Amino acid sequence: MEKQSLSPYMEFSKERFTKRIIFKKGESTAFVLNFNPGQQLPPHKHPGTEVFLHVLSGIGTFIIDGAEQEVSANDVVHCGGEEMLAFKNNGSGPVSLYVILSKVPSPEYAKDI
Repeated sequence: MEKQSLSPYMEFSKERFTKRIIFKKGESTAFVLNFNPGQQLPPHKHPGTEVFLHVLSGIGTFIIDGAEQEVSANDVVHCGGEEMLAFKNNGSGPVSLYVILSKVPSPEYAKDI
């Protein structure tokens, strides 16, 4: 058993969004994405995995296969690996997302950026 607090992973950068890996176990990984106002995650896919996203704080918009969905703290979103996923912080405060990839499609997905 391993236990972590999410607080240390909620790190923000003025330049771009941040990604902080919490766990990488087998073919799964869990991490936190952090966005200052105006920052966004570009459209991308996660082939061969399922994506689960929990909005820890803030408000923003997911764009999944072109459809926009407003979200706020405590919302949970599921996205299939073949769906095109993007996110933008269009609020006035920071946003943190807790993300689980159920199967890591490549080592590049499990690195801090």
